[in-house]
Amino acid sequence: MAVSLVCCLIGSAFFSMAETAMMAANRYKLRSLTKAGHQGAKLTTQLLSQTDKLLGVILLGNSLINAAAAALATIITFRLIGNDRLALSVATVGVTFAILVFSEATPKIVAATYPEKLAVAISFPLAALSKVFYPAVWFINLFVRLLLTLMGLGRKPASEQNLTPEELRLLVLEAGPFVGKKHHSILMNLFDLQASTVDDIMVPRRQVEALDLNENAAVLCEQLSTCHHTRLPVYEGSLDSLQGIVHTRKLLNVSRDSIDADAIRSVMREPYYIPAGTPLFTQLQNFQENHRRLGCVVDEYGELLGLVTIEDILEQIIGEFTSNTPSQGGARISHDQAGYVVEGSNLLRDINRRLGMTFPLDGPKTINGLVIEYFQDIPEAGTCMTVAGQRMEILQTQGRSVKAIRIYFPVNPS
Repeated sequence: MAVSLVCCLIGSAFFSMAETAMMAANRYKLRSLTKAGHQGAKLTTQLLSQTDKLLGVILLGNSLINAAAAALATIITFRLIGNDRLALSVATVGVTFAILVFSEATPKIVAATYPEKLAVAISFPLAALSKVFYPAVWFINLFVRLLLTLMGLGRKPASEQNLTPEELRLLVLEAGPFVGKKHHSILMNLFDLQASTVDDIMVPRRQVEALDLNENAAVLCEQLSTCHHTRLPVYEGSLDSLQGIVHTRKLLNVSRDSIDADAIRSVMREPYYIPAGTPLFTQLQNFQENHRRLGCVVDEYGELLGLVTIEDILEQIIGEFTSNTPSQGGARISHDQAGYVVEGSNLLRDINRRLGMTFPLDGPKTINGLVIEYFQDIPEAGTCMTVAGQRMEILQTQGRSVKAIRIYFPVNPS
């Protein structure tokens, strides 16, 4: 009898361990092992695809064994002591303690610690038991499904059990210690790409380097020989009158004396327009589908706001990989003993990313715009302010904009 009772405790421990291991197993690790040809993982995945049957087998086996253990404890008590109520109470408490310690808590903690390894090993006996207990499990689940239907509950289809984008983002965020720093950064940038628009990264209109067809041939030739880009917008009189985009490489074989407005018109391409507010991920796909590398961002009235290139979007994913041109000097960030010195044209998104700060992104796009919005005016040099917990000082203003700002290092409390 004692041996049978011990066997019942071991059997109960098996089912308790099976329940926790199967439910705690990482589905994605199992899928990865299944694709690699692991038979145990494949069988585990099949069992988990029918959770109602799997739980039916485990709970049925566990309930039968625990009932048998209680009955055996009673029989052993009768044989050793007789029909004594105190002895029966002690035996009941003893069996309950043994089940809790040896058949519930301990095996479940072990299973929660090594879920995938145990689930793969346990899947083979569970698969056999599911065939043996199939009629009983089917009968029990018949009532379970009826009860769930009456409660207005039901099993979700597989499509509803997939991870949402936010859940997937959180999964990648928590996987940081297991992924290379650069890879982790790229993955997180991909999730942020859909939340950013072309307005966040475009080269503002006033910084656009372009060719004016109304200029004489000498000026056009000089601009082409000193430009810092391979593709330039072409306009007539005003940037609102865009004529096309020219690839400077197509003019390399043209002699300097032959470069004029007509020569540029002959090789330029139709401009590619991008509506303001287009998400970066969407625009990356549009660049790919239209076989374009540069687009002109326009507002609802068709006025040019700035330029965006495919390289600008890729840099949002993998980081900067091109050198800055003089027109993009605002991207420079230096530091002194007191803090960081940034130029007013720096994008807030870039400052947050490079310096680990938390400036708000739902308003102005540049730190110059943030300062002007804060003061509702152009502040004088030496003026200080605090935004998003960052102390800043205006170092230089010019005309209608702030040229340089110092962002002080945080002060560590002593």
